[in-house]
Amino acid sequence: MQKSYGFLLSGFLLSAVASAQPVAKLPESKLTRTEVEAPMRFLASDELQGRRTGEPGNLVAARYIAEQFRALGLKPVAGQTDYYQKVPFLQTKSVMYARLKIGADSLQAGKEFVVVSGKETHLTAETVYVGYGLTEAADGYNGRDVRGKLVVAQVGSPEATTNRGLLAASEQKRKLAAEKGAVGLLELYTSGTYPWPVVTRAFQGEQLSLAASTELPTLLHLWVDNGKNQLAKLKDASQTVSIQTSGRSQRIVDAVNVAAVVEGTDPKLKNEYVLLSAHFDHVGVGKQGGQPYTSEDSIFNGARDNAFGTVALLASAKALQAQRPKRSVLILALTGEELGLLGSRYYAEHPLVPLKQTVFNLNSDGAGYSDTTIVSVMGLERTGAKTEIETGSKAFGLGVFAEPAPEQNLFDRSDNVNFAIKGIPAPTYSAGFKKFDADLFKYYHQAADNPDTIDYGYLLKFCQAYAYTARLIANKPTRPQWIAGDKYEAAAKALYGN
Repeated sequence: MQKSYGFLLSGFLLSAVASAQPVAKLPESKLTRTEVEAPMRFLASDELQGRRTGEPGNLVAARYIAEQFRALGLKPVAGQTDYYQKVPFLQTKSVMYARLKIGADSLQAGKEFVVVSGKETHLTAETVYVGYGLTEAADGYNGRDVRGKLVVAQVGSPEATTNRGLLAASEQKRKLAAEKGAVGLLELYTSGTYPWPVVTRAFQGEQLSLAASTELPTLLHLWVDNGKNQLAKLKDASQTVSIQTSGRSQRIVDAVNVAAVVEGTDPKLKNEYVLLSAHFDHVGVGKQGGQPYTSEDSIFNGARDNAFGTVALLASAKALQAQRPKRSVLILALTGEELGLLGSRYYAEHPLVPLKQTVFNLNSDGAGYSDTTIVSVMGLERTGAKTEIETGSKAFGLGVFAEPAPEQNLFDRSDNVNFAIKGIPAPTYSAGFKKFDADLFKYYHQAADNPDTIDYGYLLKFCQAYAYTARLIANKPTRPQWIAGDKYEAAAKALYGN
């Protein structure tokens, strides 16, 4: 018995050593500090002006990523002529002036109402209340003629509780009002989801949103505060309303996601894809950043958020292309995350690889790091790849910390959630932190987050660990699965049919 135990122990140790040796020979182990420092210093440089979606610095970053893919010998996705997926955005400029009078009451722009969209307008019209204004049914138009009238509707819909839901409902009812010949749409805002001051701030500045079509909306569209039912008269009877506004000029802006493929080596498994994702956009310059800045430093470089993850993508592309795994790997650099996870939302709605063939998403994003001994993972216990994530990280000396800052609901606040909603197991692999502390807030969305403040030794380990984790998942004999009972499990069963 003792001899047998010793034999088994010796065999275990030999097996452990043998399994450790190949890691040192893998391409990710041969990555150098210079190979991760150079792209970080470029992507987070002042010259890229904070990589704001829709602006030149963002497109320069996209071009850089694409040319790195080309230099590494990665292929565009099948059916694509290049590495770009065009993502159309609607850019809406700030309103210059707006005045609204309902009967004898004058309302103040930016305080009691906001202009959502529409061209320059000067009108006086009678109102017609149409409930939610989404249908012809009794809670909508119910056969009423609204030609030449100002349609008044309740904001959102009975099902809409999120920002996305409220805006989607608005688009639908604005389109219907225009088709019916209304001169404008006024929505009464009573939703408790977002306080009215949050709404007014959101509509004060320039906005970028996914364009529903290339046809620009021209119908005047207002949201008005009705939190205390102070405008009940608009529901009870027709009112005379006067509006004068400059409107909000709009144009279509083309942004891009950047995608390339490392083709798998296994004849069957290469038709399954592991999706590696990270957003490469940030918040821009000056007032765009939404945080304090000085004349000496007004550029929000976004080194940690998320040049860090983007560099990990590039490092993984290099390592995995040098020695390809069994499954194919889709490398996807996303735009528009800072605008509300819009680049990933667009990809999830318009995938370049069928989502059914996409078996896993390992997303990389984060606010920054305050612990360089670990990586932090949102969804570690939920998404079926805990062993691979822990093994891949520990191979490069990094521990794994699960679900940091749980009160922040971080799993649903990065690009991974748009893939999770579709059913794809999708954790987020982040630089090390356990809570939102002062070390994080010193750099998170701050002008100080520049390349000179990065720990490049840690960045190298992070990139190596991320790449090796991706390799382990891509070589895993079986697909990772959501844990039983997870809120996204039903979506996975619908997507994969099991």
